[in-house]
Amino acid sequence: MQGLSTRNLKYMRAFAEAWPDGAIVQQLAAQLPWFHNCVLLDKVKDPTERRWYIQQAIQNGWSRNVLVIQIEGGLYRRQGKAITNFQATLPSPQSDLAQQLIKDPYNFDFLTLTKEAHERDLERALLAHLRQFLIELGVGFAFVGSRSSRNRRRGLQA
Repeated sequence: MQGLSTRNLKYMRAFAEAWPDGAIVQQLAAQLPWFHNCVLLDKVKDPTERRWYIQQAIQNGWSRNVLVIQIEGGLYRRQGKAITNFQATLPSPQSDLAQQLIKDPYNFDFLTLTKEAHERDLERALLAHLRQFLIELGVGFAFVGSRSSRNRRRGLQA
């Protein structure tokens, strides 16, 4: 038998203590690779929050690195917190779903821009950090192309 290092045994014990209900292990935690679970045990102490991250990791197919980025960025606390008029303008099921998609605030610290930055500076920084930007936006977003690449195709100056 392999994988029974002291460190792994400690994780196995912590895993058993974190999920005393065997049903959760079969339903959710067993769907993630072992080291995803280790990250969750190390970084997320609240069981409800841990369960939420497990569900999101499964649903979105997060790698371990993306899971770490989302945990460290506090996605659980920011999810669905933006101020909107969805409740007043959409019927109940749609307004709830729309609200869950919006975060408050979006975390673009990885861009390291100053307050004096202009829109063009923001666009360039986002393109340079495209992967992190799309991870921050969440599900349902894709990169189609930048304005400058579209302008070049049309023969316009960027």
